[in-house]
Amino acid sequence: MELTSFSPTDSPSMESPVSAESAPPTPTPAPRNHTPSPSPRAEAQELRMEEKERTANTEEDPIYLSLLSKVSVLVDEPAEDASERAEERAEREAQRQLLATEELVYTERNYLRLLQVCTCTIRSNLQNLQPQLPNLDSMFLYIEEVIDVSGRLLSLLDQKQLTPHDPLFLETLCDAFLSLSTDMESAYKEYLANYNTVTALENSYKQKDALWTEIVKVIKSSEPEVNATSLSFFLVMPVQRIARYPLLLQTIMKHTEPGHPAYSLLEQTAHTAIALNCRINEYKRFREVADKYKKTETLTIRDKMNRLNSHSIAKKTARLSQFIKHETGIAPKRFLSCRPEEFDLDMDGEKPAICYKEIITALRQWILPTFEKRMRTLVHKPICSLRELLAGPRNLISKRLDKLLDYELIEEKPSLSYDEQAVANTYKTINTLLLNELPQFNGLALTLLWGMLGAFSCLHKDLAKDMEQLFQGFTQQLPHGSLEPNAFWEWAECSLLEGARRLESLCWNVKDQLNAPIVQPLSPGSQKRLKVLTDKHGSGKIYQLMGHVVGTRDLDLSLNRGELVAIISEMDTRGDKRRWLVDAGGPRGYVPSSKLVRYHQVTMDPPPSPHLITTMDHAGGVRRHSCTPGVRPPSYTPDTPQPRLLRSMSMTVPCLQVLAGYDFMARSSHEVSLRAGEPIRVLEPHDKKGSCDWSLVEVRGQRGYVPSNYLTVMPTSTTPTAPYR
Repeated sequence: MELTSFSPTDSPSMESPVSAESAPPTPTPAPRNHTPSPSPRAEAQELRMEEKERTANTEEDPIYLSLLSKVSVLVDEPAEDASERAEERAEREAQRQLLATEELVYTERNYLRLLQVCTCTIRSNLQNLQPQLPNLDSMFLYIEEVIDVSGRLLSLLDQKQLTPHDPLFLETLCDAFLSLSTDMESAYKEYLANYNTVTALENSYKQKDALWTEIVKVIKSSEPEVNATSLSFFLVMPVQRIARYPLLLQTIMKHTEPGHPAYSLLEQTAHTAIALNCRINEYKRFREVADKYKKTETLTIRDKMNRLNSHSIAKKTARLSQFIKHETGIAPKRFLSCRPEEFDLDMDGEKPAICYKEIITALRQWILPTFEKRMRTLVHKPICSLRELLAGPRNLISKRLDKLLDYELIEEKPSLSYDEQAVANTYKTINTLLLNELPQFNGLALTLLWGMLGAFSCLHKDLAKDMEQLFQGFTQQLPHGSLEPNAFWEWAECSLLEGARRLESLCWNVKDQLNAPIVQPLSPGSQKRLKVLTDKHGSGKIYQLMGHVVGTRDLDLSLNRGELVAIISEMDTRGDKRRWLVDAGGPRGYVPSSKLVRYHQVTMDPPPSPHLITTMDHAGGVRRHSCTPGVRPPSYTPDTPQPRLLRSMSMTVPCLQVLAGYDFMARSSHEVSLRAGEPIRVLEPHDKKGSCDWSLVEVRGQRGYVPSNYLTVMPTSTTPTAPYR
C-alpha cells in the first residue's frame, strides 16, 4: 500500500468538530506554523519515484516477461526469416491453387460419370418397366448435348497429357473452356429451360405410389454407391454444375499470383463463365415468360369470376386507360418514340464496320446536334407559335356557331326584345369580324407555313451536303465504294429489290401462320359437337373460331378460341356479311366472319402421290384423288345396271392429268412458278382458308400455291381440255 505525504494544513484542526467541507466560505487566517506546499519540481520527482516502484513490481510478473520475450524475438528477427516466411506463404498459395484445380477436374469427371449412369443404365432400366412410364423421353431432353460438351472438355485436357502439377495445365484448362463456351451455352440453356418440365413429370410419377416405388428401386439398384432416391438427384446436376464453374475458376484465380503466365487468361475465363451464366439465366427467363403466355385456357364464367381481384381489376383498368390514350393521341405509342440514330450497329471486327462506327460517331457528335438545333429554331418554334395563335380564331369560330343557333331562333321575329337584340348584335359582330379578319390571318399563316417549309428544305439540303462531305473521306473504305456510278446504282437497286422481296416474303409467311388452321386435339365434348354439326349441316359448313368472341349486340354469341360451329347464313338479317349466323351445337347466333376459318380435321392419311387425278376402274368406280375433292364412287348393285355413258367412259377415258395451262411467275416464297404444259401434282385444291381460287401443288420437287384457273385437266386420250376448278 502506497503512502502519500501530506502537510498539516491538508487536514482539519483537531479541536474543531466541523469538517472541512462544512467550513464557512469566509477565509480563515493561516496559522503561524504553516508549511508551504511543495514546488512542481518536487511533485515531478515524487511521480518518477512512484513509476519506478510500479515498474519494479511489473517486471516480476511472469506473463509480462513472456510477452516481452516474444516481442524481443520479433524485433530481433533477422531478414532471412521474413523471406523464408514469404516463401512458405507462396508455397501455401500454390498448394491451394493446385487443390482448386484438381477439384475442378475431379468433380468434372465424377459429374460426367453420374450423367452417363443416369442416361444409359437408369434410363434403359426404366424403359423396361411395365407398364411403361409416360413421357419418359421428355425427362432426358438435351442431356445428351450436356454430356457431349463435358466429355469434350475432359478430352481436350487429356490430349495434352498434362497433370495439374504441370505449370502449363492451367493455360490448357482455360483454352479448353474458352473454346467450348459457345457449345456450353447452347447445350445448357436448352437443358435449363426444359428443367421445369422434368420436375413436373417427376411430380406426376410421385402421385402414383406403386409406380414411384418401382422407380426408386431401379435407381438404387443401378447406382447403389450414390444412394439416390429420385431422378432429380441426377438431372439437377447440370443446373448446379453450370453455376459452379465461375466459383471454381474464381477460387483458382484467388490463389494464383498476378505474375503467373496464365493469370490474364484465367481472369478472362472466369469472366466468360460469369457472362455465360447470365445469358443462360436470361434465356431461361424468356422461355418461362413465353411458356406462361402461350398456353390456351378454356375458362368458364365461374372460373373467370373467381380470378377477379383488386389487382387484376386495377391492371385491366390501367391497360384500358393507356389504350384510350394511345388511340386518342394523348400519349404517343412506343414505336413512335424510338430513335434509331441512338443505337449502335451490331458489327464488330471488320473494316467496313469500323467505318460505319466512325460515321455514326460523327453524326451524333457534330452533324445531328447542329441540325436539331437549327430545326428547333427555324421550324419547331414557329410552328408552336402558330399553333398558339390559331387557338383564338378557333375559339371564335366555335363561338360563332353557338351564336348562330341562337340567332336562327330569333331571326324571323318581327320585333326583338332588348336581350334578343343583344344576341343578334353579338352574332353579327362575330360574323363580320371573322369575314374581315380571318382571310388576312389565313394569308399570314400560309406565308409563315411556306417559310417554314422552305427552311425545312434548306436544312435537309445542308444536312445532305454535310453527309456527302463526311462520306467522301470514307468512300474508298466502304464496301462497293470503288464501283462506277452506274454499277453502284444497279447494285443499290438490286439490294433494295432483294430487301423488298424478303420483306414481302416475311409478311406472307406471317400472314400464313396467323391464318393457319387451329390444329389441336379435340376434347370428347368437341368431338360430340363435331359429329352432331356434321350430321346436321355437312362437313363443308364446319368452321372454327380463330380467337375469342364476346357478344356485344342482341343475338351475338360469346365463344372461345378453337370452338366449332356450323354456318347457317353468311350474312345477318340486314344483309351485313361481316356477321354470320352460326349453329354452336345448341345456341344459335351471330359471330364476326373475320374470326372464322374453315375447319381442317387432322388426318394421318399419306398425301396423294400420282399425277393422275381421276381414273375409272373396270367396275365403273371413280377413284378419288386430291384434285377431285367431293367425288365419291357411285355404288351399283347387281340389280342396278351401269349407265351406258359410264361404261363408254371407262373404255375411252382411262385417266386424266393436270397440266399448267399458262406460265406463272411466283411473287413470294409461298408460291411456285409454272411453265405452260408441264405436269402438276395437286396436293390441295384450295388454300388454308378453304378458298378454291388457289391450289397447293408440287412441281419440279417444289411446293407452293398457284392460281387454280392456271391449271388444266388433260385426258390421255384425244379429248378437249377443260379448265381446272
